[in-house]
Amino acid sequence: MKKVIFVCLGNICRSPMAEMMMRNFIEQKNLLDQISVSSRATSTYEIGNPPHPGAIAELKDKKIPIINHRAQQISRQDFDEADIIIGMDQQNIVDLKNMAPVADKDKIHLAYEVLGQTKIIEDPWYDHKFDRTYQQLAEVLPAWLKVLMDQ
Repeated sequence: MKKVIFVCLGNICRSPMAEMMMRNFIEQKNLLDQISVSSRATSTYEIGNPPHPGAIAELKDKKIPIINHRAQQISRQDFDEADIIIGMDQQNIVDLKNMAPVADKDKIHLAYEVLGQTKIIEDPWYDHKFDRTYQQLAEVLPAWLKVLMDQ
């Protein structure tokens, strides 16, 4: 089974949105037995907290099934078990590479890298633009799903 982990600063906005959206794509393609998806934080700021209400509202608006989620920080076990670790912005990538064991650093990728871009998935925690986050994730997630399917 392939394992992908989405990572942002607190694991309450971007990464749980990515997790739920990707899980929906995987389920639509009947790949739940082949690809596992989860999300984590680089920080400890929000550990144990549910997703931001704005993230949940946006996902519900787009008819994305909501899963039970509590923020968790990425762990050594996550680095070891993941096939791909996708960070939402450059600071996430810096933090992940500082946290990762040497053998796992090549698993870390910026979300837009899959489209050959250095754009970031902007953090809606600051401006509450969860619709923008949804649109950005909708742009990159199908390409990451293809990467996972082709591996």
